[in-house]
Amino acid sequence: MKREDIIKPENKVYSRPRLLDGNVMHYCPGCSHGVVHKLVAEVIDELGLEADAIGIAPVGCAVFAYNYIDCDWVEAAHGRAPALATAVSRLHPEKVVFTYQGDGDLAAIGSAETIHACTRGENIVIIMINNGIYGMTGGQMSPCTLEGAKTATTPYGRRADLNGFPLRVGNVVSLLDGTCYVTRQAVHTPAAVRKAKAALKKAFLNARAKKGTSFVEVVATCSSGWKMSPEKSNKWMAENMFAHYPLGDLKDTTVEKPAE
Repeated sequence: MKREDIIKPENKVYSRPRLLDGNVMHYCPGCSHGVVHKLVAEVIDELGLEADAIGIAPVGCAVFAYNYIDCDWVEAAHGRAPALATAVSRLHPEKVVFTYQGDGDLAAIGSAETIHACTRGENIVIIMINNGIYGMTGGQMSPCTLEGAKTATTPYGRRADLNGFPLRVGNVVSLLDGTCYVTRQAVHTPAAVRKAKAALKKAFLNARAKKGTSFVEVVATCSSGWKMSPEKSNKWMAENMFAHYPLGDLKDTTVEKPAE
């Protein structure tokens, strides 16, 4: 049997997302960023937003996001992605603007920009990859690092009395009037990937409909920073991260309430 007889269009069950460039990703093996990149590319493509989506790349592991997803991008200073997204969205209200940030970028130096963009209800999508650590710069403690977790700057474990408590960013922004949709997802299993994609698609639809700020938090792994194999990282995340960062929608004002 010839190869062309085996690989026929009707036999194809999966193909590379059209908007994912062919560049080899720089992320570590097992990193959640690659999966989320794939989902963002698929959502933009499926919603027909290829010419209308503008991404804001941060400083951190996702700094080179513009090398992988084929849409327009703008580079932001560390933590300033929501502020820059505000400007782009207001200058080009016909576009769908999104940020793609890690927890070290968004929850630390970018916390003020995040809070105020959400308070204003900017018509943007904010995507936060929460792996509870600074991955790019050597594995330091981030605002989202769990209590007891060992990092480069908490070698004996994070202590609440010394370092404060882990910050639940999704819970905080869900209390702000400007957010229309706040959800916390993961991508460690096929079922979780499907839910995360549905959440991202809803967020982009909200932005296109000018409903306010959508905030999608993805609880993720950092095999290098955690010093674990990808398999052990997923297990540790499920056993430890989800207890402090439970998955699911935290707020959704876009759901129509049944008539009384």
